[in-house]
Amino acid sequence: MLTPEEKSKLIKKYKIHEIDTGSPQVQIALLTEEIKRLLLHLKKHPKDFHSKRGLLKMVAQRKKLLNYLKEEDEKRYNLLIKKIGLKK
Repeated sequence: MLTPEEKSKLIKKYKIHEIDTGSPQVQIALLTEEIKRLLLHLKKHPKDFHSKRGLLKMVAQRKKLLNYLKEEDEKRYNLLIKKIGLKK
């Protein structure tokens, strides 16, 4: 789980405007960081099926948000993909 300091750093990095905390870009960035951490946990604990289920739910949520962003504004989608380092 992300600490509040790490979360605020990610929000500052990916926000669109000054009071932005819930735009798709911010949500995708937060989910991506959580997914990375959970993958490290699952490499150490491969039989942790509860965490694996949570990981799959996060990946599905991120995919939905990415699809939404791509439909709404493909330019912002492409910038975010490059910034985060995801494959197309």
